[in-house]
Amino acid sequence: MGDPPSQRGVVAGPEVVVDDAQDDVDVDTSRWGHLAEAVLVDLGLVGELTVTFVDREEITALKVEHFGDAGDHPTDVLSFPIDALTPDTVGVGPVLLGDVVVCPAVAAEQCAGHAGTLDDELALLVVHGILHVSGLDHDDPDSTARMRAVELELLERHHWRAPAPIGFRQGHDDEGPQPDLEGHP
Repeated sequence: MGDPPSQRGVVAGPEVVVDDAQDDVDVDTSRWGHLAEAVLVDLGLVGELTVTFVDREEITALKVEHFGDAGDHPTDVLSFPIDALTPDTVGVGPVLLGDVVVCPAVAAEQCAGHAGTLDDELALLVVHGILHVSGLDHDDPDSTARMRAVELELLERHHWRAPAPIGFRQGHDDEGPQPDLEGHP
């Protein structure tokens, strides 16, 4: 998989390059690019980010190659931060933020028991991937809670433009308790 070329070269603000390199699910690259850009602006990140939609085989190969995962099965999203984001680099450009790789076929399979709809699942995966590029993680209960709170806030602000729908889930069933969305219509 090659990265799509930068559209503008020098990056003065967030720049998102989106590529659809799969045929399994129709993907509105413009829509997901706008979501990614809004999230980057909200996070105060300046630089270039690529979002690439790939098939099961490609995401599995990337997972094995970069994460040493012996399991030969696809995942939903992978993130590859490039330039380290520190207080010294945030706001100083151009910065290559990184790559977010999403598998729409996996998203379509898991959306009913996860985010609810394919649209919400793809939005969740794009935001989730960007948060990993920005340095957030979910490797312990505190960091998971923080990441999910930021993720939900960004989705409500930029995807739904309203509170999360009832039934929306950020984690999978095997990841423990979900955030309390009581009061969300």
